[in-house]
Amino acid sequence: VKGTHPHSTLAKQLAEFVVIYSPLQMAADAIENYEGHPALCFIESCPTTWSRTVVPHGKIGEYVTIARKERNGDRWFVGSITNEEARTLSLPLDFLDEGATYKAMIFEDGADADYEKNPYAMGFRQVEVNSKSTLTLRLARSGGAAIQIEKKKIEPTYN
Repeated sequence: VKGTHPHSTLAKQLAEFVVIYSPLQMAADAIENYEGHPALCFIESCPTTWSRTVVPHGKIGEYVTIARKERNGDRWFVGSITNEEARTLSLPLDFLDEGATYKAMIFEDGADADYEKNPYAMGFRQVEVNSKSTLTLRLARSGGAAIQIEKKKIEPTYN
C-alpha cells in the first residue's frame, strides 16, 4: 500500500522483531507490503519467548545489535538496527555453541535501500557459520538486518 510505510527500511522492521522484546509481535506496516516477500518467512518463524539474550554491540541513540536464542530450541535470531546514519558493523558470532556448524539466513538492506527513497529494497543471503565466524552487516539510513541462525543437523555416517 503506497505511502503507508514507517520511516525505516523493511530490513529494520524485521530486525525490530528481535530488538524490541515483546510477547506480542506485529508489523508496523500494511500486511500487503509483506505478501509474497521472503520477509514474511522471518516474521512467521520468529518466536516471542527466549532462553538467552546477548548484546554484541551498541551505542545509545546510534545503533544496537541483539541476539536471542529461542526458548526450547537451538535457533538464534539476531536484529541489528541503526539511526538515520548508514553504517557497517562487524558481528562476531562467539555466542554460538563451540564446535557446531550453523546456517545463517540474513535479511539485510539492499544496496540502494534508503528509508525515504527506497524502504523495501532488501537482500537475502545464506551462509554457513560457526562460533568463530564474523558477519559484516551494511545498514542503510534508518536500516537494519535480521538474521535467523539454525544449527545444522549432523548426518549419520554408515560404514
